[in-house]
Amino acid sequence: MADETPVKAVQVKLVLLGEAAVGKSSLVLRFCQGDFNENTSPTIGAAFLTQKCRLENRIVKFEIWDTAGQERFHSLAPMYYRNAQAAVVVYDITKAASLEKAKAWVKELQRQANANIVIALVGNKLDLASDSSSTSISAPTATETPETPTEDEGTAEDGDSVEESTPTPPVNNESDDARQVSTAEAEAYAKESGLLFFEASAKTGHNVGEIFTEIAKTIPFDTITPKPAANQTGNRRSAGNTENNNVNLGDGQQAKRSGCC
Repeated sequence: MADETPVKAVQVKLVLLGEAAVGKSSLVLRFCQGDFNENTSPTIGAAFLTQKCRLENRIVKFEIWDTAGQERFHSLAPMYYRNAQAAVVVYDITKAASLEKAKAWVKELQRQANANIVIALVGNKLDLASDSSSTSISAPTATETPETPTEDEGTAEDGDSVEESTPTPPVNNESDDARQVSTAEAEAYAKESGLLFFEASAKTGHNVGEIFTEIAKTIPFDTITPKPAANQTGNRRSAGNTENNNVNLGDGQQAKRSGCC
């Protein structure tokens, strides 16, 4: 039997964009750590985190730039989305104006970013909508349900599998529905613009893993030139040892070995 060739990680630069207070930092913290903090401080400039994902034939190392949403930092954005292979543009489903801002970011990316960039439009704070159970996903292909790591599972070492766990269901808010952006409106825009579309909740973890799973599967890897790991400078968030976090993104037939944290 021939020896298996070691699988090298493919580095994928991913940038998060969106208006201030839509929950960009909370989404990436949920993805990288499976954690949520009600009192997250506003990002200043940008924060840098990494997370590894395992596909059937490669390991994807997401290099994530979480950018500040305040208008005074807008001029810095091109520095972070330049040469990015993926972007997550976030809006708040309880603030209609945040979707308009997200549309402006999409236009800017389509005009100035890489021609092959994969863009996901994400409506965050689904837990505040009374119809949260009806969230939809628009993507080229169906995906399996990613998992959210629990404290009992711990952190997987490089190359290890993350045990399957039951996805966190959305939580319906007992108060009046705070939704201002309908699923149909945002989904129609995403389809028209050629975007992946998700509604998610950083608070409950619902659909957060699916965002990065679908992005990893959609990226045209033949357009990425392998490069050695480089030291990144910037405002690195104190989010634990995310360098060694691994996420499995197998096909549906490998459900027990698949999913994002």
